[in-house]
Amino acid sequence: MPPRTFNDDVDWDGWPVDAYLAENYRQLHPSDAAVIAHHSAVYRRLGAGSVERSVEFGAGPNLYPLMLAAPVCRRIDAVEAGAANVAYLRRQLADGPEASWSPFHALVRDLDPRVPADPGAALAGVRVVHGDVRTLPPGAYGLASMNFVAEGVTEDFAEFTALCGQFARCVAPGGRLVAAFMENMPTYRIGEATQWPGCPVDVPTVRAVFAPLTRELTVTRIDADPTLPDYGDSGMVLLSAVAC
Repeated sequence: MPPRTFNDDVDWDGWPVDAYLAENYRQLHPSDAAVIAHHSAVYRRLGAGSVERSVEFGAGPNLYPLMLAAPVCRRIDAVEAGAANVAYLRRQLADGPEASWSPFHALVRDLDPRVPADPGAALAGVRVVHGDVRTLPPGAYGLASMNFVAEGVTEDFAEFTALCGQFARCVAPGGRLVAAFMENMPTYRIGEATQWPGCPVDVPTVRAVFAPLTRELTVTRIDADPTLPDYGDSGMVLLSAVAC
């Protein structure tokens, strides 16, 4: 049996940003729309500017979770370890989001009209933090969002569980958690040459991991999206909860 790949075994500075965006985010896929609708329902229950500080836990180059948080969170820390992803995020903040993000912004704003009409303004509260999410202090945030991170950085279930615990505990008790996971994600490829770790999880797995850490836990799923590359997954798992 081949050895498992752990998070620290991977050169995250070499994440293929352009290929990842081309495969996943240069157009609005139905699965993106479903994740946005799920997350937006959580944010719409919260008052405008009611969260002083939130975190995007392992932000990657994905802008739509940051736009979703804009009406509710006065400051959003986009915490990311990979240098290429950090550089991309900083360019988007400095120069304004690329045109490919416009359909995402339009849907986010259609679901929550409190989102600023200008895509750049929707990111005004974001601060890019080049760092390791595992070092975030407990209870530092009023809300935390995580999208396709814990199951896509390790092949080890214990490490997946630990990352989910760190995600849940970085929010103060009573704070909100919202997350999306690839369902049954194996080791996968981005582009033609790069291979990345995956830890297969499903609804019962995610529910069991978060049940001791949260209340008001809701875990649902959506089917695999045929408009996306076939990474070997079977869909997505969506979570909302309140931290204990």
